Amino acid sequence: MSTLGQHPRPAPRHRSPQPEHVTTRQDPSSWASYAKYDAILNDVSEFGQTTATNGQKWLFVEPEEGVFNYTEGEVVSSIAARNRQTLRCHTLVWHSQLAPWVEAKQWTPETMREAIVRHIQNVAGHWKGRCYAWDVVNEALEDDGSWRKSVFYRVLGEEYIKLAFREAAKVDPHAKLYYNDYNLESPGPKVAAVGRLVKMLRDEGIRIDGVGAQAHLVAHRAPSLEKQVAAFQSFADLGVEVALTELDVRIQLPVNATNLELQKQVYVNSTAACLQVKKCVGITLWDFYDAFSWVPYVFAGEGAATLWFDDFSKHPAYDGIVEVLKKHSKCGSKRRRSRIEAKPLLH
Repeated sequence: MSTLGQHPRPAPRHRSPQPEHVTTRQDPSSWASYAKYDAILNDVSEFGQTTATNGQKWLFVEPEEGVFNYTEGEVVSSIAARNRQTLRCHTLVWHSQLAPWVEAKQWTPETMREAIVRHIQNVAGHWKGRCYAWDVVNEALEDDGSWRKSVFYRVLGEEYIKLAFREAAKVDPHAKLYYNDYNLESPGPKVAAVGRLVKMLRDEGIRIDGVGAQAHLVAHRAPSLEKQVAAFQSFADLGVEVALTELDVRIQLPVNATNLELQKQVYVNSTAACLQVKKCVGITLWDFYDAFSWVPYVFAGEGAATLWFDDFSKHPAYDGIVEVLKKHSKCGSKRRRSRIEAKPLLH
């Protein structure tokens, strides 16, 4: 999959309320797989952009109050730097995968503001100038469009979102600032609520540059091409860019020709939807190798959600995506480039 864009491409990635599966390289039985995995990850003709799945999240970077550790996040940062791939950074404020002390502490509005500011100043400051974009706030909304009652919201209400974006803009003025969430691939209450969130920030003069649609899709009930275009265009109409930030398409197991064809069509539709919306700037896959995917650890009876099987052969969806990109390129679209990114596994 060659990059067709001014920026390297994004990769598939997913976000769910549950902690993501974390794989380690310490097991010698996995070393052969990692060698093949790394060869694909480091191939810039496949992926031009990378995202850390876990290494920049609160649990890893501030495990104790005021104590910062960037070791895990720097693994992916170093890959991006070595390969001259764009680095997309994820995430500054999210209710899940928090360090235990954040949930346990007795907060006042003042101490919560101080903690958010300190966290963003340190984390975004550490990667300042290296991140093409930051997911500043992740999953602040429920599917019905109401605010998620996270620890941040319980203390500060929607003020925490304004504070996070305001502070991120100060700390890294050149990074694109995104709101990121799941179930934004079809018009409905949640898409409308994100629109209100964007307007809320802009009405107060707070910068927000983009909306990330995670796009964790299910092959047999994914939104149609038309619904995806409508949802993404609704964000573009607000004047912000949009990206598919965690794309994967899970299928019912066992794998068979029928569900692989369904999966291929969903990947094709999502890619085509992004290409049809002028302000859709890229696609991030939430990993590209089935053996390292989070999906089987969360959804019983489902899996095979990425583009490479456990044996490193490619899903039919891979060729489907390539064909869509080739057709788009042949149409001579010079106004923008498409990018597809690999989200490397946490080491």
